[in-house]
Amino acid sequence: MKIKPALLSFFSMALMGLSLQAQPLSNQVSAKKSFAFSALGKWRGIFKINPELEIPFNFEIRNVKGTEKLFFINADEHFEGGIIRQRPDSLFIKLDQFDNELAFKIEGDGLTGTLRKQDHSGRSTAVIAERGKDYRFATTGKPATADFSGTYDVVFTGANGKEEKTVGLFKQTGNKLSGTFLKITGDSRYLEGTVEGNDFQLSSFIGSGPSYYKGSFSTDGAIKGAIIGARGSQSFSGTKNSNAALPDAYKLTYLKEGYKTLDFSFPDVNGKKISLKDEKFRNKVVILSITGTWCPNCVDETSFIAPWYKKNKDRGVEVIGIHYEQKTDAEYVKKVLNRFRDRFGIEYDQVIAGTADKQVVANSLPALNSFLSFPTTIIINKKGEVAQIHTGYTGPATGKYYDEFVNEFNQEIDKLLAQK
Repeated sequence: MKIKPALLSFFSMALMGLSLQAQPLSNQVSAKKSFAFSALGKWRGIFKINPELEIPFNFEIRNVKGTEKLFFINADEHFEGGIIRQRPDSLFIKLDQFDNELAFKIEGDGLTGTLRKQDHSGRSTAVIAERGKDYRFATTGKPATADFSGTYDVVFTGANGKEEKTVGLFKQTGNKLSGTFLKITGDSRYLEGTVEGNDFQLSSFIGSGPSYYKGSFSTDGAIKGAIIGARGSQSFSGTKNSNAALPDAYKLTYLKEGYKTLDFSFPDVNGKKISLKDEKFRNKVVILSITGTWCPNCVDETSFIAPWYKKNKDRGVEVIGIHYEQKTDAEYVKKVLNRFRDRFGIEYDQVIAGTADKQVVANSLPALNSFLSFPTTIIINKKGEVAQIHTGYTGPATGKYYDEFVNEFNQEIDKLLAQK
């Protein structure tokens, strides 16, 4: 039978309609209209903490093997934040590392929205972003009065008057300033900002919460300022000192008298109990990382430990990540631990030991004299005895301090592996 051209055209259009209806909604949208807005490129964001405080940050959206991803830029670091999901009038970036989300409305060539938890619980923070701007803080062009690069003894003072000793590390090039504050609990990671005259500003953001430091240097080597946030501020002051150092991180956390080992049995995400008494760990050097997916310094430690384990696991060494998380219900724990595993390529055991509270850690590991910091790294010798405990983590933002930690860590492992 000969089909008329008009009827053939009708059948063809009908089949196309059926095909379109069978596709997912996202594909239908793409088929009807491609997005005119492209998010690719460099951006400057501003968190509106309150009417008096705005904290800037920088990010870049790149096409990585066909997927648009956001990278936070802080000094020398480009930290992968998350995958971009775009709708005709909005952008969403799941910051899975910290269970947060940036939700933006597209307004012309800019973005306006909020930083919030993925489940929309708790408070949110207003944020705007402008395309094509790669500076951090707006400047007046006033030159710095000196080069304030160097190492400083710095003391932070809380609202209750309690003091905390830190080491400030700064590197200046013209008006550009980068740095970090090294504490016994870890470091402030990569801070970036400017210095004009004697005054400086620094900020950082990788998906958790924004950080902002403001202060001034003096030509006689003094420094003073404050870290300022939505919940208040904490002042600091100090002096330049090339030999500035913290208390020995290996002597802050230790076993109570009469203890040589740690005894625990914690479940993994599948409910399987894991203990140092398991055959898998017998006659091996074991590294315990007391950690949490929510903790920026723990992210730095895992960035080191995960690839290190891949290279060294055949030498007779094992690792257990002992997690203390924001919530401990099975669904949440499985989600955040699996994300952590996938992001860093973790091949060692991960267990969940409790909520992210220092007292909870101390109670669940009663052999420890106290617990001061996430992360804390404990090294067990072949006999199952605690050989070393390192409080906090000295990350790559600290330069030579990080290099020293890596060297000391490898030397200790080599020594323990060599023992019969």
